[in-house]
Amino acid sequence: MRDQIIMARAYANLAQGQGHFDLVLDLKQCIKEHKNFVGDANVDTELPHGVEEKLKLMAEVLLRAQQKNYDIANMVKKLRAMLQSAEENAHMLKKQGTFLSQLAAKTVPKGLHCFSMRLTVEYHLFPHDLREFPNQQRLEDPSLYHYALFSDNILAAAVVVNSAILNAKEPEEHVFHIVTDKLNFGAMKMWFLANPPGAATMEVQNVDDFKWLNASYCPVLHQLQSSAMKNFYFKADHTLAAATSNLKYRNPKYLSMLNHLRFYLPEVYPKLDKILFLDDDVVVQKDLTPLWDVDLGGNVNGAVETCGSSFHRFDKYLNFSNSLISENFDANACGWAYGMNVFDLKQWRKHDITGIYHRWQSKNEHRLLWKLGTLPPGLITFYNLTYPLEKSWHVLGLGYNSSVQDSDIATAAVIHYNGNMKPWLDIGMSKYKPFWSKFVKYDHPYLQQCNISD
Repeated sequence: MRDQIIMARAYANLAQGQGHFDLVLDLKQCIKEHKNFVGDANVDTELPHGVEEKLKLMAEVLLRAQQKNYDIANMVKKLRAMLQSAEENAHMLKKQGTFLSQLAAKTVPKGLHCFSMRLTVEYHLFPHDLREFPNQQRLEDPSLYHYALFSDNILAAAVVVNSAILNAKEPEEHVFHIVTDKLNFGAMKMWFLANPPGAATMEVQNVDDFKWLNASYCPVLHQLQSSAMKNFYFKADHTLAAATSNLKYRNPKYLSMLNHLRFYLPEVYPKLDKILFLDDDVVVQKDLTPLWDVDLGGNVNGAVETCGSSFHRFDKYLNFSNSLISENFDANACGWAYGMNVFDLKQWRKHDITGIYHRWQSKNEHRLLWKLGTLPPGLITFYNLTYPLEKSWHVLGLGYNSSVQDSDIATAAVIHYNGNMKPWLDIGMSKYKPFWSKFVKYDHPYLQQCNISD
């Protein structure tokens, strides 16, 4: 039917030029009826009853047009012009889609903003002597299972903690260290004070309280304060092409030190020997305690590799046309995923990982070695110091890939909604949302008052 529509449009143009107006009217009527029948259908079974009659009627009109013996060369020219127009339109729609997707991804939904504000008010009304979590002596006990989570999204952080605890065999042995920003500190702490994760231990810290994390010590913080970086983020560029290409890197997360705090784990947790780092867009589906027993073989980072035969290797993330990169790294080296990482903090200190990160971040002041984000400097910093975990520990793609295998999700210890289509956004993929939403307390009064529903 779609092929017939294309042919009918081409013949209608030719018939118009020849003055065959009755044929033009019949062709346009068939095109209109075909478009109504086809609609958004992707397979034949989605078409309504009576489609065979429409096909037959269009075929008869097309046969009449064919019998007019229009110039074939002119017909080809018309079809080529239509194809070019369609390709240009598709290209523009793709750009617009990318722009809107990036815009939606970096926008805080009204419900989540409302949720945070209500919790903040509640926290400031809460008695000071009740604002501390119990069992604080466990925070520095290296024999327990420690998690690091850096987030400004209260609901997402709650899902990570809830899912990890519900799947833990010994919840009382687990300690969750959450770091958030000044704006969300009260709300984050209030949520977990009012909704404690069972027998697990909680800590919520404000990243602005880390006085050592300043521009003189941290290269990326120094760079974020530079005029060049401010121009990159905030200088207006009203063309769609420029907006589409740069919007990904203008996401507020790149301006937040919460995103870069993962390179300072030994400074944040000086008494710990090993810690499990989790992004806030993951869901835990199994007990994770066996990860603490994985022998990293002297490596610092345990992570799931993401490369296949020719993709997600170092050349995807780093600029190998620059000699600093090409002389120090293998372009075919396998990439790995942030989001669920086991870090050996003893080995971290031994190899001075933070120092390595600082040196490379300083070399990238003008973004010539890589663009922005934390994965490229992570690949560099942990180069030859990353142990590949079994893939079922961490399954990625639920925030952009609609074809993640059901069997992979079912057997995964952690599923990751990396990508723009987060499960708490309207653009999140509905097929994956239930894995996340089952850990949300939708019956909580604040969620209901803020119109946050499944």
